[in-house]
Amino acid sequence: MNLNNFSYKLSICFVSFMVLMCFSLIFFMCGVFYYVSDYVVFLDWEILSINSSSIVMTILLDFKSLTFISFVFFISSLVIYYSDGYMSGDTHLVRFIMLVLMFVMSMMFLIISPNIISILLGWDGLGLVSYCLVIYYQNVKSYNAGMLTALSNRIGDVAILLCISWMMMYGSWNYLYWGGVMNSMELKVVVYLMILAAFTKSAQIPFSSWLPAAMAAPTPVSALVHSSTLVTAGVYLLIRFGNLLSEIGINNLILYVGCLTMFMAGLGANFEFDLKKIIALSTLSQLGLMMLTIGLEFYDLAYFHLLSHALFKALLFMCAGLIIHSVGNLQDIRGMGGIFNMMPCTSICFCISNLALCGMPFLAGFYSKDLILEMSLMNNLNMFIFLLMFLSTGLTVCYTIRLIYYVMGTNYNCWNNHCIGSENLVFIIPMVVLTLFSVLGGSMLSWIMIGTPNLIYLPLWMKFITLVVCVMGGWLGYELNLFSSIYKCSKISFLMSFLGSMWFMPILSTHFFTSKFLWLGYYVQRDVDMGWSEELGSQGLYDYMINFSGVTYKWHNNLFKLYLMSFVIWMLLIFMYFLV
Repeated sequence: MNLNNFSYKLSICFVSFMVLMCFSLIFFMCGVFYYVSDYVVFLDWEILSINSSSIVMTILLDFKSLTFISFVFFISSLVIYYSDGYMSGDTHLVRFIMLVLMFVMSMMFLIISPNIISILLGWDGLGLVSYCLVIYYQNVKSYNAGMLTALSNRIGDVAILLCISWMMMYGSWNYLYWGGVMNSMELKVVVYLMILAAFTKSAQIPFSSWLPAAMAAPTPVSALVHSSTLVTAGVYLLIRFGNLLSEIGINNLILYVGCLTMFMAGLGANFEFDLKKIIALSTLSQLGLMMLTIGLEFYDLAYFHLLSHALFKALLFMCAGLIIHSVGNLQDIRGMGGIFNMMPCTSICFCISNLALCGMPFLAGFYSKDLILEMSLMNNLNMFIFLLMFLSTGLTVCYTIRLIYYVMGTNYNCWNNHCIGSENLVFIIPMVVLTLFSVLGGSMLSWIMIGTPNLIYLPLWMKFITLVVCVMGGWLGYELNLFSSIYKCSKISFLMSFLGSMWFMPILSTHFFTSKFLWLGYYVQRDVDMGWSEELGSQGLYDYMINFSGVTYKWHNNLFKLYLMSFVIWMLLIFMYFLV
């Protein structure tokens, strides 16, 4: 019975893997064909028409949507294959795979639709399924993380609902028709609501606290969610809204928010010791870079970095998951070390993905990050954005070198006697495939997406500033590891906690709001519900009625005595009247 159950689970994973991989190849080839032929397919299916407002299901198939769908299917197929080994001890593996497939389908609805109604369908699907995946391990920490994730993303859902209601009067919810149709004020309201939705879904300041909290989900979910699906949905939405952003001229808001998010995440990752949270903060840093690129109106470059980042970030999470799985579910990097001697293949994939994240030349991250930084240098940037952008780039290399040093460089120093697990082919095959794409994917995408040669003309010091910043960031990360006592210095403990906790953003998002409202509820209950409203309302009325009913009860029980007494009193009064 157990053997049949295991084969059934294995067949579910293998069939899902094969189907998603085949669809990924088909969509990628179609995307390349559409790009070369400059071909776009636009389908409108009218479901309902009310007072000249039509509810339609719209499908837009072009190079961006098809290529993004192919990457989502490709990474999700490898994640499902990886989950077959990682979640092998789970008795509800089939349910987990079905949730992942629902997540992928919701992302597909979001990608292919330029219509807000059908965008909301995929948007809410992502929020609901992500909540189910975050609370998959049923404990208090997972429940709290899932609630924070769901409530943070509901802000963006409400923004899209407001946008739908705002667009009711214009007869179409298709954003392709908006440019030049509405006046500037009405268009600004719609675009600001979309920017708010994108900031919540992509965890930009001040909605960043849910992203590290979502690490309570299983590691395969993190590999899928934080590489190419949930967190990139907001970036993809703003890339699609690029012409409207340029028309209104509000890119500076996105530029500053993205730059601050990138800087905050880079600082936080250098003071974090949880392996999965460090990688989550690196995802937040790269999302800030994408938003910064959108703010500079380089929408194609933001899309380029979105695709290349998906490859090495999924690989990074897979390697981290296998390392955590092998050291007895320990996630603190201070308890790791010497993994290279025991897991060489995983260590090689881990280092390649980290170097791609740093922008190591000729890896996947280099082609997009270096191009973004050099194009930004050709723009008219102020000194604040310039310093923050390159300082954040150096911090990326700093926390990456720090992570490699703790996990690979030191001796094996687990605090407990954990057993090192062996490298299984179920884990190694998807990691090796993603490693190949982390090495070759950037150049392949640059050949496809950058067809016409562009000339980047910069002075010599600007041309080398990116390389110098990366080298200095790596040196700083190495020096911080050698002088690790700085993390324990009591004189700057407040500064360390401030920088390491994302500028107290998790506290502001949780305890700051909940504590104030809980105290307000306590005072309202004490002074109003159990105070004046009780005295003047139900309880006071109840006491009055009890006392009054007691009086009437005595009246009725002593009715003959009262009549006799009243008769005597009246007789006395009449007698006294006649006497007078």
